[in-house]
Amino acid sequence: MALLLSVLTAAAQQFTLSGKVSDEEGNAIELATVSCLEQGAVTMANLKGEFSLKLHSADSVVVKFSMVGYQTRTRVLRKPKGNQKMLVTLHPMKELDEVVVTERRRQTTATAELDTKDLRVTPSTSGNAVEELVQQQAGVSSHNELSSQYNVRGGSFDENSVYINNVEVYRPLLIRSGQQEGLSIINSDMVERVAFSSGGFEAKYGDKMSSALDIQYRKPTRWEGNLQASLLGASAFVGYGNKKFSMSHGIRYKTNRYLLGSLETKGEYRPNFLDYQTYITYQPNERWSVDFIGNISENHYNFIPSDRETSFGTMQNVKSFKVYFDGQEKDIFRTLFGTLRLQRHFTKNTKLSLLGSAFHTKEQETYDIMGQYWLDDAQTQEQLGVGTYMEHARNYQTANVASVKLMLNHRTSKHDWEAGITMKWEKIKENAHEYEMRDSSGYSIPHSAERLDLIYSLRSRNEISSHRIEAYVQDTYRWQSGGNSEQPTLWTLNYGIRLANWSYNKETIVSPRVSLAMIPSWNQNITFRLAAGLYYQAPFYKELRDTTTVNHQTIVTLNKKIKSQQSIQIVGAFDYKFRMAERPFRFSAEAYFKLMDNLIPYNVQNMKVVYYGKNIANGHAYGLDLKLFGEFVPGSDSWLTLSLMSTRQNINGVSVPMPTDQRWGVNLHFTDYFPGTERWKMALKLAFADGLPFGAPHRGLEYQLFRAPAYKRADIGLSYLLVGQSGEKPSFKKPRVWLGVDCLNIFGISNVNSYYWVTDVTNQQYAVPNYLTGRQINGKVMVEF
Repeated sequence: MALLLSVLTAAAQQFTLSGKVSDEEGNAIELATVSCLEQGAVTMANLKGEFSLKLHSADSVVVKFSMVGYQTRTRVLRKPKGNQKMLVTLHPMKELDEVVVTERRRQTTATAELDTKDLRVTPSTSGNAVEELVQQQAGVSSHNELSSQYNVRGGSFDENSVYINNVEVYRPLLIRSGQQEGLSIINSDMVERVAFSSGGFEAKYGDKMSSALDIQYRKPTRWEGNLQASLLGASAFVGYGNKKFSMSHGIRYKTNRYLLGSLETKGEYRPNFLDYQTYITYQPNERWSVDFIGNISENHYNFIPSDRETSFGTMQNVKSFKVYFDGQEKDIFRTLFGTLRLQRHFTKNTKLSLLGSAFHTKEQETYDIMGQYWLDDAQTQEQLGVGTYMEHARNYQTANVASVKLMLNHRTSKHDWEAGITMKWEKIKENAHEYEMRDSSGYSIPHSAERLDLIYSLRSRNEISSHRIEAYVQDTYRWQSGGNSEQPTLWTLNYGIRLANWSYNKETIVSPRVSLAMIPSWNQNITFRLAAGLYYQAPFYKELRDTTTVNHQTIVTLNKKIKSQQSIQIVGAFDYKFRMAERPFRFSAEAYFKLMDNLIPYNVQNMKVVYYGKNIANGHAYGLDLKLFGEFVPGSDSWLTLSLMSTRQNINGVSVPMPTDQRWGVNLHFTDYFPGTERWKMALKLAFADGLPFGAPHRGLEYQLFRAPAYKRADIGLSYLLVGQSGEKPSFKKPRVWLGVDCLNIFGISNVNSYYWVTDVTNQQYAVPNYLTGRQINGKVMVEF
């Protein structure tokens, strides 16, 4: 009887608290914590925000409701009994008053946002407007107007990471010349934001040593679109959006047949590049969102050469090189790319994203081209060399890369946290056979009395299947100190760490990175920035290809002992904004030093990068980048850059410059309009850069004892608004029509792309320059709606 009474008494002292936790708009808050600390009881709300908790009754029971990103709420129950129902509303955490920065593009990290508003009216040769914008930045170099690739502060083409909506994207692997390149995956019609870092970038960006390009696609909010056509191609874009759904579709066609007609090698050029891309988003409520990016690219490059004639040398010693060709080249580059993102917003400051992506490329490079050449002294008509060469290739490559990435973002009043973990699967298969036969004056080179050898022959039949695990965490911490409440010293600290492991070589790398920016109280027009970190270049397939040559026959094997190249980077920067002639300007200066180890040396021929396949070098790079940005003309943005750099690498005890050792470079991007009207716009691009080291082919970097002439180019474009008003948004009812004309290489300068080496009867070698495109006129029309 006493036991029964005790049980009934205990039951009478208990009660059940149940209910739902939601936000201000009535949306359920998942996994909210419900607790009574005095009784040591705790539970979590389910995915519908509902909870149930058994507690002991008392004169007062204190229950707390909490969730990350929301203000904790406390409820007091007076002598509760039985079943208690409760609906609880949590309010978002209130952030401290933020400092409002009124000047444009105030940069407090190593990544800067680039101005993209004039992309459509800027003259373009490659059709890749975003990459051409990057190529005009300080510290960036490109010596081929046909290519979208670029070098950053002495790095190779492969040392630049590119992200679209937080997913890393890849390029075709067999590209060896700018003529072969089609359209890059970045569709400028779909771009909302372009951020670029030339060094000292954050931990969220992957394992590349030189730069990071971060692209964010925009979500249309209404019907919009544009049509463009020119002598170099055409494109169409259409987008639509409302509060829950948006879509963008873009199709691009490029043919640089007209442009290639200005090359010295004459023939039938039939390049055709076609690209389709879509970006679709759906947000059923404020908590969930899903988006998809899809890309299909089909690039064909067909070429039947006929002849070429090149004059080179000095005014006192002019040589003439004539070639008559037979044969053709047929290349196909087919790529597929897709990414799907599922995002959960717990609060407006906390979100979790799951991203899946897949990349596939199938590439074919085939050619059989024979050339009969004559090398003469143009002044005396003396024949210095005559011969034949034949180039053959049957190169096939397929690559598949799939990844799954989990990202967490959380923001508070002073901190901006981000963490992610990625799993990647890679499968690459290569079957390549290429050779070159060279006959000079009836003798095969290299000449041997006992055997017939080719000057170059390579075979590669390899396959690799591996996976990578990557993880990072970083925080951006902002605070203020000193001064007064109206003008304190502002600080921004970004710090993080990145880890990666590759199953192929069993290597684990750890990359800490940090940057600090200060806006002093005594002059808030000034920003000081300092960044440092340990960066790695995780090897991909091209870096693995190790070669062994026996009797002029080169066999490619994959080096399982390859290690990541590493670079310790220190970057110091100074930004100063000011007004001149009542117009805004900003001057930036960045000094950097990179100490590199475990380098894999490489040769560059045209756009093809061939690695040694071994970690046998170390080196350094240091330099200074200057940029003046502002309204050189009122209401129109322009900039001028100057870059100074020195690079060296030590290979087997020999110190040589890196293949991308551009010692100086100047770029000008200037925009203007006709006085009194905004219908006429002008964009001018100037590039003047030091030439790169070079030497005879199929030899080591130790023999690159020469330097190419400086790269000099000027492009100008004029655009006229035929229909519509520049200050109004276009629509289907009120479209805008632009007419434009571009003069490419306006001064007709013959820039050197690479060299073909010829041996005369005395065994003396001559480097015959291969020139890039000449002066061309491109007309275009664009309709915006």
